[in-house]
Amino acid sequence: MNLKRDNQPIYIFALVLLALLPWSLKASGQGNETKLTIHIRGVYDSKITVTPFENGRYESALKTIDGVQDSVSLTIPKAHLPGQFLLRMDYRQKATDQSYPSEFVFFMNENDLEIGINPLQTQPDSVYLGNDVENTSYFAFLKENATRRQPLILLEQLLAGYHEKEGRFYKEAEKEFEKNRQRYNQWIAALEEAQNDLFVSRVYAFQKVPDISWETSAEQQLHEQALHYFDEIDLSDPWLLRTQAFNDFVTAYMRMFGMHVTSDELRDSLFTQAGRIACEKAAQGHPEVYGWMVDYFYVGYEALGIAPGMRMLEAHIQNPHCLTSKKQEILRRLEGMKKLTAGALAPSFEAEMVNGMQVRFNGISNDKSYGLLVFYDSECSHCKELLDKLKSWNDVPENKVWFDVITISVDEDREKWEQFHNQKNYGWTDVWAPGGINSPVANDYYILSSPVMFILGKDKTILQIPESFKQLESFISGN
Repeated sequence: MNLKRDNQPIYIFALVLLALLPWSLKASGQGNETKLTIHIRGVYDSKITVTPFENGRYESALKTIDGVQDSVSLTIPKAHLPGQFLLRMDYRQKATDQSYPSEFVFFMNENDLEIGINPLQTQPDSVYLGNDVENTSYFAFLKENATRRQPLILLEQLLAGYHEKEGRFYKEAEKEFEKNRQRYNQWIAALEEAQNDLFVSRVYAFQKVPDISWETSAEQQLHEQALHYFDEIDLSDPWLLRTQAFNDFVTAYMRMFGMHVTSDELRDSLFTQAGRIACEKAAQGHPEVYGWMVDYFYVGYEALGIAPGMRMLEAHIQNPHCLTSKKQEILRRLEGMKKLTAGALAPSFEAEMVNGMQVRFNGISNDKSYGLLVFYDSECSHCKELLDKLKSWNDVPENKVWFDVITISVDEDREKWEQFHNQKNYGWTDVWAPGGINSPVANDYYILSSPVMFILGKDKTILQIPESFKQLESFISGN
């Protein structure tokens, strides 16, 4: 490896990215507040935390109150209403006890709400809900739904596992399933209409059962299910994004495709197909729902290194109707995919050794045939798995003779990298990029997540960008 020591101070200027403000679904009357009162019983005391569901997760707590022994009231800004919330209770049964966590999910509209709860008993039947219609209606729906859904589940299992599809028994079961499916969906539709003034009524549709062509092949069934998966969902409703049910619904959609994956190549193809269908459906809905859908698939494609999926998203982020919060990240990744390809010259970069010495990469060592750059994060499980496999390979003497391995940590926290470095003590050059994922080297190599690998030739030419250790092994065995 050709690393030149540089004793001059290196001033690294942070890259200022254009940050898109997270979209928010603000109700009218911002600045007004609604009262939430929580009565704690059955324990000595509890720390209370209330967090709204936003951007696909319970992200930022609205309020945390320590030492609640009886009742506490807090205000919920109208900007978060209506919505779904997580009540977390870190309780102690005795003053000398350590605290234990307990959680309760609830819905809240624009009316004041009272919750009486024992952190040890958080089942709906054990929780007092005062001045409430939203949660009472939702829990009643869940209870009734469990009874009505059961016959469909049994018939679906029967049809999925029955092989004599031309027999009379199968045909009768298929008719019975369709009859029950229509009856079940009609029941949900009637509830949606009767409770259309309730926020929770929009989550009922996620339980509807789509039409299934039982006699087609598994591949055709998947395609048909995907095309009609979102038919019953009102994607023009931005309040869907305040429900965990919508996030779970899309995750179940991806799980449906994942069940058919048998190789990395098929995974990339199926997940790209899934994203294309979902984003095209969302494009016909609300701009915020459309943007959320694009963001969802971007995160997944980036984590799995699915290049075809990333390219598929390009048309969507250029659509002015798409309010994505990831536009700059997607554009940056696409730019990198176009520039840093096989045949391109790998950029030189500066990094830091564990002893604090600044070094500069200008190419691989003269006595090596190939170089391997690996960008990683010490807290990333996929990175650790890759590095462990690489270590086993590199420990073989005849392998390390002709391959120059250089790993670059993009940890934000240098101390975490140091601890990892000292613990692992890899037999190759391991450096840290000051600034982490926002460092100049991460920017030059378009690193948005990790791990990312580059195989280099003697002249710093990029020979391949393997997406897995298997692809790396394939390159090695072919050379």
